[in-house]
Amino acid sequence: MEQQERKVVLGLGNILNRDEGMGVHAVKALEAQIGDLAGVEWVDGGVLGMNLLMLIEECSHLLVLDAADARQPPGTLIQLRREQIPLYAGIKMSQHQVTFQEVLGLANIRGKLPPHLHLIGIQPADLSIGLGLSPEVAAILPEMNEQALMILNQWGLLTHK
Repeated sequence: MEQQERKVVLGLGNILNRDEGMGVHAVKALEAQIGDLAGVEWVDGGVLGMNLLMLIEECSHLLVLDAADARQPPGTLIQLRREQIPLYAGIKMSQHQVTFQEVLGLANIRGKLPPHLHLIGIQPADLSIGLGLSPEVAAILPEMNEQALMILNQWGLLTHK
């Protein structure tokens, strides 16, 4: 089956756990900032996990915005190209817990990992239960969105409808 040509900016995370919801906040802010782009979909992936597999496998271009634990100081911007993204997570608390990395790993095994894949993340400062981002993450969000625009531009996707 031939891979489709969907172009997706995907925000991930749980907005009920402060900085964990950063990707969802980022994708909404980016969409509000630049509006409709020809052929680009803005997707709030929340915590859908394995339910995102079909979407991922249909993408030619996938830009992922997410909280990323790279053991850096809170608020650090993290970028990983396709070949740099670890496709499998470490130890899980439960066999039912599926990480987004494992969803990417499954897409890779099935030969359907998007050829254009990039992750932009921010090292979280506060993952406690609560709404809103920590000051450290909120302060770096505009820079994250600038980086996202740079990637979309590199991919030739910054054409408006």
